Amino acid sequence: MLDERTAEIEELKKKIEAAGMPEEVRAVAEKELERLSRIPVGSPEYTVSRTYLDWLVELPWSKETEDNLDIRRARRILDEDHYDLERVKERIIEFLAVRKLKKDSRGPILCFVGPPGVGKTSLGKSIARALGRKFVRIALGGVRDEAEIRGHRRTYVGALPGRIIRALRDVGTRNPVFMLDEVDKIGLDFRGDPASALLEVLDPEQNHAFSDHYLEVPFDLSHVLFITTANVTATIPPPLLDRMEVIEIPGYVEDDKVQIAKGYLIPRQIRENGLEGMRVIFQEAALRRIIRDYTREAGVRNLERKIAAVLRKIAVKVAEGKLGNHRRIVITPKSLEEYLGPPEYYSEVAARKGEVGVVTGLAWTPSGGDILFIEALKMPGKGRLYLTGHLGQVMKESAETAFSLVRSKVEELGLPPDFHEKCDLHIHVPAGAIPKDGPSAGVAIFTALVSLLTGVPVSPAVAMTGEITLRGKVMPVGGIKEKVVAAKRAGIRRVILPRWNRKDLLEVPERVKEGLQFHFVDHVDQVLRLTIGRKLKQRKQQKTVEVGM
Repeated sequence: MLDERTAEIEELKKKIEAAGMPEEVRAVAEKELERLSRIPVGSPEYTVSRTYLDWLVELPWSKETEDNLDIRRARRILDEDHYDLERVKERIIEFLAVRKLKKDSRGPILCFVGPPGVGKTSLGKSIARALGRKFVRIALGGVRDEAEIRGHRRTYVGALPGRIIRALRDVGTRNPVFMLDEVDKIGLDFRGDPASALLEVLDPEQNHAFSDHYLEVPFDLSHVLFITTANVTATIPPPLLDRMEVIEIPGYVEDDKVQIAKGYLIPRQIRENGLEGMRVIFQEAALRRIIRDYTREAGVRNLERKIAAVLRKIAVKVAEGKLGNHRRIVITPKSLEEYLGPPEYYSEVAARKGEVGVVTGLAWTPSGGDILFIEALKMPGKGRLYLTGHLGQVMKESAETAFSLVRSKVEELGLPPDFHEKCDLHIHVPAGAIPKDGPSAGVAIFTALVSLLTGVPVSPAVAMTGEITLRGKVMPVGGIKEKVVAAKRAGIRRVILPRWNRKDLLEVPERVKEGLQFHFVDHVDQVLRLTIGRKLKQRKQQKTVEVGM
């Protein structure tokens, strides 16, 4: 028994020497080994001490993979795996170039922000492949316990290091590409704040000596390339967000989705559904119909599901021998209903005609931009204002501001001063089950009210966004990139934006802006001139002629 124990101690001693630990960590390990040699084998403390030493010797203190700094190869790999995303790819190339010139440069903390399904997580795998590094991913969605990040102290039964240290042991190198997924969905409760624990992990000034509660010795995380992903930045604590370099990934427009489907989704789904022996061809018109009529998303996740659904139906026919010797199948727009059933969506913009009191607005959502219709209606009453459509407090206040602004402009609009005393007004935003809030619908609500009260319709192909003040000024709003993408996707032709948001258009890809006409405004009077001004002028002239007669 004594010989076995001596052999075990000697083996641990060799592992400590071979682990390449820093001097301070090695001193702690040797002290713990000496303590282990004095603890009886049957004691519970023996298992605790032995497990701790196992963790110390198995961590990659000095093991790392060599970076592949061939920039042309990296570009090729990134282009192979992802369509477009030029800004992200260029940032990775910049990192490689700096790494090539300065070997000891610290890795950036990148944060990919964008709607679901645009390729944030898979982009991390491509970056690891381009660098020649190992890839490790941790899902942070719903994590509420600080110990998940920092680990438990050894005084607890069954204590373990946190997820960061466990992942590094599993991957076996100290310089992997480390993806922290869904960092915007971390929770907070009585067990501590995981987001605060991440501050030390992601701060380049601190993470060279990250201390896990279980290890209680510093571990150098500065060699790790950390990448975080999020759908929104609003729920990320500001101190944590400050340590990250945010790279926004916008949603895709129809042309992008067609190219992604052709180059990536269809080949992958053909392989996964066992149809390599078949020649399955999706006509471009069929792909566009799937995008328009069967999916409504900023990313391509549902598009891939629909393509997979079509291929599964074909796989059934092949398995049953119904296709005989036919090895070529063409998917046309007409044949889609056979595979996917009737269309699930339709274009509201195309379906709507210019109606009095209805205006197209642009909205931002966590899953990308979207269009919404502001509807206004008047009826006999005593001047009440009804607001429906599951509106939040800020949006209700925007509607009240718009109503007050209309009342202040009765002379300019040719309305009787007491118009509001003889009728009730109702403002509704359809899709009433979906909560809506924010100030950016102010311009659209104001225009809808003017359209209703003057009887002049507004074209549904004109979309607008912007906050208004009681003086009629149009204030800047957020989410311009996502809103413009949504306008393009919905078939909008003209977009009205606050003048202060002109700079935000620089971040919108040229192919998205192509075919869109942008108008930048400072005041609601400019909005009226662009939407109903000429028709309103004709209406006033006609009324003057009628009175004169």
